[in-house]
Amino acid sequence: MRAEALKGHLDGLLLAVLEDGPRHGYAVKEALREATEGRIDLPTGTVYPALHRLERAGLIMGTWSVAGGRRRRTYRLTEQGRTALSGERASWQEFAAAITAALGTRPWPVTS
Repeated sequence: MRAEALKGHLDGLLLAVLEDGPRHGYAVKEALREATEGRIDLPTGTVYPALHRLERAGLIMGTWSVAGGRRRRTYRLTEQGRTALSGERASWQEFAAAITAALGTRPWPVTS
């Protein structure tokens, strides 16, 4: 999938991945890849800055832990993040409905 198609939707995708429970950064990336059957496989250089931005915005909370002798940051949704995810879903449904209507089965552009 082209990166341009994700613009404006990355935050919602990351919030949705965290809806089922806390995940460390790389697990967020992998869960998104798995959920989309490999169609969305973002580079870590995209995922981590977005997670940091969501954390600064109060939509997710991160905590440090040690696993296998390595430090890692685990993220979870906050209540504010759950509210934002609900809004992201509503916006996506509206957007998808509009695009479906425009690109549906009728010829494009419609001629008179």
